Amino acid sequence: MVASANTRLRLETVRLTALFGHHRAVRDVSLLFPAHTVTAIIGPSGCGKSTLLRCLNRMHELTPDATVVGEVLLDNVNVYARDVNPIELRRRIGMVFQQPTPFPTMSIYDNVAAGLRVNGKRPRREMDEDVERALRQAALWDEVKDRLRTSALALSGGQQQRLCIARAVAPQPEILLLDEPTASLDPAGTQRIEELCHLLKRLYTIVIVTHNMQQAARVSDYTAFMYLGNLVEVGRTNELFTKPKVEQTEAYITGRFG
Repeated sequence: MVASANTRLRLETVRLTALFGHHRAVRDVSLLFPAHTVTAIIGPSGCGKSTLLRCLNRMHELTPDATVVGEVLLDNVNVYARDVNPIELRRRIGMVFQQPTPFPTMSIYDNVAAGLRVNGKRPRREMDEDVERALRQAALWDEVKDRLRTSALALSGGQQQRLCIARAVAPQPEILLLDEPTASLDPAGTQRIEELCHLLKRLYTIVIVTHNMQQAARVSDYTAFMYLGNLVEVGRTNELFTKPKVEQTEAYITGRFG
């Protein structure tokens, strides 16, 4: 994948290998993620998609016996360098998981505000403005503005997932990671999240893991196909789905395996 001359590179992996003990879940992957694009990572279950995603903001290292070899570069700085604070890094690279994960004991407002409070107390007016901004970016404000103090668990599944997106974007990250964000949603909820991808890439660089190849085709600018931990092929989405260069890629997208 080659970024155009006027596109600033935001994120890159360089010969990245992710291990669980001695098992290599991701193998020697080098991949670029240009700014303000959506990159979809596809492949069959167990191919290393989610593990790769979790390496990008150092979530992988939270698993016992998990290690990383190689580099993840954010604006040419290795995020695994000793002087990089992983908590601060995760504010710059936000993440949304497969199952909606609102904080169950918190209100809608407090769920969004949680990430903003990490750095200490803020003026109430400023907090209110940032919560509203995040909810608007997640296309949720109009649905919840009159019940911000009610439990987040009262929301539908699709609304809960958009709330999680609002929580992730509240600190204004540079990168947004989405790990199969529509896997548990109905078609209407799925459509809302896909529409958000098109809107949010104007503000963030987005990486989405999906089992749904039609979804990858709809939402992404670039697609990377992984198999057994290896990066098989990557390219512009319309080209990879219509003229794949690798036979294995063609076999997967045409349904001959997977």
